[in-house]
Amino acid sequence: MTKSKTHALMQRGIEFLGSEHAILCGAMSWVSERNLVAAISNAGGFGVIACGAMTAELLDAEIAATKALTSKPFGVNLITMHPDLTDLIAVCARHQVGHVVLAGGIPPKGSVEAIKQFGAKVLVFAPTLALAKRLLRSGADALVIEGSEAGGHIGPVATSVLAQEFLPELAEDHVVFVAGGIGRGDMIAAYLEMGASGVQLGTRFACATESIAHPAFKQAFFRANARDAEASVQVDPRLPVIPVRALKNKGTELFTQRQREVAQLLDEGKVGMDEAQLEIEKFWAGALRRAVIEGDVENGSLMAGQSVGMVTSEQPVAEIIAELLAQSEAAFAAR
Repeated sequence: MTKSKTHALMQRGIEFLGSEHAILCGAMSWVSERNLVAAISNAGGFGVIACGAMTAELLDAEIAATKALTSKPFGVNLITMHPDLTDLIAVCARHQVGHVVLAGGIPPKGSVEAIKQFGAKVLVFAPTLALAKRLLRSGADALVIEGSEAGGHIGPVATSVLAQEFLPELAEDHVVFVAGGIGRGDMIAAYLEMGASGVQLGTRFACATESIAHPAFKQAFFRANARDAEASVQVDPRLPVIPVRALKNKGTELFTQRQREVAQLLDEGKVGMDEAQLEIEKFWAGALRRAVIEGDVENGSLMAGQSVGMVTSEQPVAEIIAELLAQSEAAFAAR
């Protein structure tokens, strides 16, 4: 069988991930758990467990449960600011996890080395080209460039701009995945042509049939369009809050209020800067759980990328991946 143009250009990403297609699922807290991760890996993509605020015990159970559902490769996403990062890495080592994604900031000293020590490959995010080069020099095996169109925590620059800046400089010698705002295969084709080894999507998979997200959460996605996915506002310049893109609701206002409360605690010396940041992260973990698990779409957090307008119905993961690949091939055929 002739290899498709899409797969020919994904080859480096496919070899790196060990999957059939170089399509990663973004790690979405409460959503990217055993069921969705296993379904994506079983369909030939690459599922990634979102560790988020999990304890080492919870992550241990989640990896074991995912392994029971798939024999295909999958990864684990760890937040660099997690206070128990060392313990979480040890859990990944015990399970011989093949790929670990470090997200949410610059990896702490020794973390990349600790992961590579048990033979896993390390994927990192980098907001600037200079930092990307530094991380790759210091041991990271692959890079994810994620634009501001993405859902959840975001940087300030659009995916198309990052791709034009990073790919010509890095793609020849490094594995680079592009993420943020990808909802169709046409865009996958475009980024592969620019030199990407593969892509990462989150929003398209959030409402998959296999996603455990509450029906009300999924309905909110189906009703939404790109404009509804707004970035959160930073209330206090001293509080280094990474903006979060989510569908606007009452929960958005609650976050603004929570920022003010945490800033006051900072003023009163009741918390340090690291604690203040963790308080903000705990807010998001709780707000997201309310929406995803409990279906409280008014007060919970509806984290979504701007590609949410392309999510119009519940589809099985295999169907989503097949659709994306067919669109990518059609785009190449039309060139």
